[in-house]
Order: sequence, then structure tokens, then C-alpha cells
Amino acid sequence: MSFQALGLSSQLLNAISDQGYTTPTPVQKQAIPHILAGKDVLAGAQTGTGKTAGFTLPLLQRLMENHDPHQKPRRIRALVLVPTRELAAQVLESIKTYGAHLPLIAEMIVGGASINMQIRQLRHGCDIVVATTGRLCDHMNERNINLSNVEMLVLDEADRMLDMGFLPDIRRIIGNLPKKRQNLLFSATYSAPIKALANQILQNPILVEVAKPNVTADTISEMVYGIARENKRALLSYLIGSNNWQQVLVFVRTKHGADRLEKQ
Repeated sequence: MSFQALGLSSQLLNAISDQGYTTPTPVQKQAIPHILAGKDVLAGAQTGTGKTAGFTLPLLQRLMENHDPHQKPRRIRALVLVPTRELAAQVLESIKTYGAHLPLIAEMIVGGASINMQIRQLRHGCDIVVATTGRLCDHMNERNINLSNVEMLVLDEADRMLDMGFLPDIRRIIGNLPKKRQNLLFSATYSAPIKALANQILQNPILVEVAKPNVTADTISEMVYGIARENKRALLSYLIGSNNWQQVLVFVRTKHGADRLEKQ
């Protein structure tokens, strides 16, 4: 199946072609047609499955169906909630990449960034907001943001948001949205809290499940090395050099440990 067979617009197909993609992933094949049809979707998908494009592409097309180029300031018509700043940046980049040929404006609202700059961006107006819940609630407290025109709500990595204790914020945000809207919930697991949240916000959702719950994506391989603590750094250096790895992400327990490892 091609992206064209999914019913995407020529502008989106051009943006996909610009990135060198030709074939949609399983989650994209299953989710995109239902989202384009206006259905609520509950999707089980891990990082590495193409889930971000799976909701970004149809979201952009849905917004363009009723886009008013003369609307000033722009009204926020789509809200994407994510657990971290890093994921927010990834989603925003995806929206800008696939929306390169569209006149839509997206902004990112996250903690750790200038709130005054975000206020100016919101006053200027935008079509899409990608946000972490805490900073979005800060703006709601100060009445800097108007969510009364949101047509589409996306909860990305919803299980992580619940694990991080963001459920009260999520409920408060949803309480400020129009009752009539399209809802998309993406989660790597179907825990009891996720099912409860889905029952609260989704209306007759389409279930999209492309991998077994709690299973690593097929694109990721896992290995464990049993080794003495004092040899860990030498092993890491050996693995990077012998495999000629050009990009490596290493997790350590403390900032001090990260600084020491980087120097060594």
C-alpha cells in the first residue's frame, strides 16, 4: 500500500516524498484512514513504529478541510499533549516537516522555555499547539490561551503521562475543551488507568493495535552484558569503536557520572 492509497492530499504526499518515504508503516496504514474519517482512535504503538506521522498527517489534512486563511488571529484548532519537552519538540518538527506545503502555524508550549515568548506566540495566533500539561495549565491560569475552538485532541504517549502523575492536569485541560471534538489517544500499553481514561474521553473509538502490549518495537534489538562495575566504561568504549557507532545515547544515574563518563 502507498501513502497515496490512504487518501492524503497532494501537499502532504509531496512532503512525504521530500523525506524519501514511500510505504506507510502498519500503524499509519491502520490509523490514518480512520482519523481522516473523523473517528476517535485508541492506538497501541511504541516509539519507532511511525506513530507520530500516523496522527500528524491526517491531523494536518483535517485542519486544511476547513481552513480559513483570512482568520486573524488564528484560532487553536488542534491540541497535542505530550509528557516531555523532548517529545514536544519531536512532534512539532514532524508537524512542520509534513506541513511544509501548508499554510498552518504550530507552536510549542513547554516548561523550561521563556513563558513571555510563548505568550507573544499565542497572541499572534496559531492553528496547532503541542504542549506539556504543566506549562499549558500555567497559561490557562493566566488566561493566556483560548482552547474553546479545539477540534482535535491528541494524547501522545498517554501511559507515560499517567505514570508521571499528569492525570489531574489532563482532566483540567479536557474540561476546558469543546465537548464536540475528535480524540486520538496513543499509548504503548493498555493498563487499567489508560482504559479508564480512554472510556472518559473517547467516543466509540476505533482500536488500532500494531504490536503486542509491553513489547519492544521490531526496529529495536536488546542485549545485556554481565560485567564488573569497574569494566563498564571500557566495554562501552570498545562497543562504540568496534561497531563504528556514529550516534549513541547513554543513560547514566547521576550528572556527576555523566560528566565523568564523557571525559573518560
